[in-house]
Amino acid sequence: MSQTAGGIPGVMVPVTELVTPQARLNPFEWYEDMRRHSPVRYDEARQSWDVFLYEDVDKILRDHVTFSSVRPKFGPNLLGSVLSSDPPKHSQLRNIVSQAFTPRTVQEMEPRIQSICDNLLDDVAAQGTMDLVRDFSYPLPVIVIAEMLGVPSSDHHLFKKWSDVIAKGASENSMSAIQSLLAEKAETKRQLDDYFSNILAERKVHPGDDLITKLVQAEVDGERLSQDELLEFCILLLAAGNETTTNLITNAIRSFVEERDLQEKLRKTPEAIDTATEEVLRFYSPIQATNRYATADVDLRGNAIRAGQQVVIWMGSANRDEAQFPNAAEFVADRSPNKHIAFGHGIHFCLGAPLARLEAHVALPTLLRRLQRMELVPGSSLKPIPSSLVYGVSELHIQFAAV
Repeated sequence: MSQTAGGIPGVMVPVTELVTPQARLNPFEWYEDMRRHSPVRYDEARQSWDVFLYEDVDKILRDHVTFSSVRPKFGPNLLGSVLSSDPPKHSQLRNIVSQAFTPRTVQEMEPRIQSICDNLLDDVAAQGTMDLVRDFSYPLPVIVIAEMLGVPSSDHHLFKKWSDVIAKGASENSMSAIQSLLAEKAETKRQLDDYFSNILAERKVHPGDDLITKLVQAEVDGERLSQDELLEFCILLLAAGNETTTNLITNAIRSFVEERDLQEKLRKTPEAIDTATEEVLRFYSPIQATNRYATADVDLRGNAIRAGQQVVIWMGSANRDEAQFPNAAEFVADRSPNKHIAFGHGIHFCLGAPLARLEAHVALPTLLRRLQRMELVPGSSLKPIPSSLVYGVSELHIQFAAV
């Protein structure tokens, strides 16, 4: 594969150690082994460096000069120029939408988020069972971001299909699998472009009070965004606005189901849920890895990383690093301090972090209050999302006693 994988993002190509569903559900033992024995390693098959220690991951995330987010063009650009740019362009693009995600602006959305949560649970509570992903943790953030963008939330089934492809990795480390994935992503990009092109054209004629209108009217250095930049922004906001939050909520309920005593404790002390949510972000980080490209030769723990080489930083491993987190392999609901890097660090710190935290702040107490004695449906199994980048399960079938 070394002759054909060059340039392909290392987070898109499966890691040999994580090819099985069992390994993707529990990558943490592999992370621990790598932290101890090979904290920086070069994977010839993926033509990529892998970095596992908290100290190193944090350093790379903060150093956008040496480790650039500007990625070589390979396949359809589904996550936009904000994620794949450095200052000054990154700062200019980020500023366009940053006001929509300030803590104050986001906080004003709490009543609407509460209403959506209640409506979703009203539809399923009497059944006594639900697929949490399908019935709650996916539609909630999709409805929220759709309303922010100004697109019909009734199209959420399309958003789900598209978001799944955006997050998807290759099924195996072969050119046929990678080409198949790229073809699927290209078709998804075409569908997304068609969908948002129609909405952009309508907003140019009939502006609204929404994010897409703000994008259409925004200027960088006196110039409006190009059509390609507008489309990339729309796709990024749609995907980033739902994927992380879906998995945060799902991973939280998974944690509470696995820790039944914690579930009862949080019902009695709902004020402790926000701290427990931060531990979910550390313990089951929704985003496990991202990549950067070295802009110059650099030494990292005696390893010579050359200019232009790809570096994959494993935040999921950093958040389990024993040097940073005592009892790192344990879920400690009241962990403090908790300097996890689930949302990244530096200039690319997740723009939607305040929104994701607010949605969890509303959703998790609501679930705990309305659904008593949550547990997995007997006989159901956990299936990992087919991605090395995103951590979560595609379904979470739970049973409960509704209140």
